[in-house]
Amino acid sequence: MLFPTIDFAVFFVVVFTGSWLLRPHLLAWKLFILAASFYFYAYTESWYFFLMAGLILFNGWMGKLVVRSLGPDLEKTPLSKWLVRAAVVGNLALLGYFKYTNFFIESVTERLRSLGLDVSTTVLDIVLPVGISFLTFQALSYVIDTGRGEWRKPMSMLDFGVFLSFFPQVVAGPIVRADELYPQLDAYHDPRKVRSAEAFMLIFRGMFKKVVISSYLASQIVDPVFALPEAYSGWSVLWAIYAYAIQIYADFSGYTDIAIGVALLLGFRFPQNFDAPYRSLSLQDFWRRWHMTLSRWLRDYLYIPLGGNRGSKLFTYRNLFLVMLLGGLWHGANWTFVVWGAIHGGYLVAERVVKEKWKGHELGLPPQLVKALQWFLVFNVVCLAWVFFRAQSVDGAFEMLGQLFGGGDRSAVTLLVLIVVIAAVASQFVPTRIPEKAEVWFGRLAPALQIVALALGLVLVDALGPEGIAPFIYFQF
Repeated sequence: MLFPTIDFAVFFVVVFTGSWLLRPHLLAWKLFILAASFYFYAYTESWYFFLMAGLILFNGWMGKLVVRSLGPDLEKTPLSKWLVRAAVVGNLALLGYFKYTNFFIESVTERLRSLGLDVSTTVLDIVLPVGISFLTFQALSYVIDTGRGEWRKPMSMLDFGVFLSFFPQVVAGPIVRADELYPQLDAYHDPRKVRSAEAFMLIFRGMFKKVVISSYLASQIVDPVFALPEAYSGWSVLWAIYAYAIQIYADFSGYTDIAIGVALLLGFRFPQNFDAPYRSLSLQDFWRRWHMTLSRWLRDYLYIPLGGNRGSKLFTYRNLFLVMLLGGLWHGANWTFVVWGAIHGGYLVAERVVKEKWKGHELGLPPQLVKALQWFLVFNVVCLAWVFFRAQSVDGAFEMLGQLFGGGDRSAVTLLVLIVVIAAVASQFVPTRIPEKAEVWFGRLAPALQIVALALGLVLVDALGPEGIAPFIYFQF
């Protein structure tokens, strides 16, 4: 079910009303939210119901077994370690089957053919479930945390089911950890203290990003140029690359804005997932601002267990590169995502090397100029990597980049496209105090006026947006 649809609007009105009526009765409320979340997830594919149920039962049960196998002081035991490993293998096996089976078959087949062997390819008819990567990562975080002794008492199966399936974030994040959501399940929520002003502004902002900005850039320049780059001038290709950087940001951050806003209206606070990433002066800072919940997940459950920066510099560099490579592969079963991760990993390593080598040295340039050059370099490296992320193949990405210097005669660059891209980048540098003041002012309005303002805003979004709503980009992950 897509957020910017009438179906979701009707669904949410029912859930919002039922949630606040049942909130004083915890058991009834949890069963209601669980049923609503299952309905939301399985709205388009009924078999998603069984997938979600299987994930809940398996990981909830494993969490209980792991906690029971810990020592008296919640220390790890040989049994608890093996149970955590079994849970990790089980989740990754499920993810691997749906996401990487055909990728593995095709890669092996191509390799055998390159060796001169005549083999046929059998591509399986596997449908990738929406949000499977987010679900498995969220489930894994809970089981791994239980193995670390962070849970003295495991979650009940009902609580774990609500945590894993909670509909606002189930298909595209943010990746909410159990210790962030579970304490809120049993906490008292006063409907009079719901941060409606913040929620309404988030929902409007998310809808505007997705329906207006993302859709406009996709239809006007990104999709046509990426589909046939050889027909377009280098100038059009350059702006198509910049436009895609804005499109994916508007699309993904738009989803999480709506998810956080919807959760707020139900009385729940989700972690922030984006913080003006295109204002970053380093790639390390970019990953502190882009998909923040995934960045923290990779840090806590992959980078640190690999050794983090506790070893030699070469050891640290290896860990950085490997984490980004695996992060790229997490996004999809295509070599384009591996290259995307390698670009980020390689630049993160190079960034550290340069900083360590030039530490204490002054370039003799004005500080503001240095910052401008840093921003320009980081932004363009990120955009370069997005080309591989967006392309259907590595060859297609190189064809797109090669056309920057090509001779196509079509143009997809209009004044409005330039304005939208430049304004979107410039908006990243707006001081946070400005939207905060706007929220305070909006919050002083009567609730009825807030609802009217949101309704008018959504009408404006609908008027400016295209016919129909394309799925969110991150639904495929």
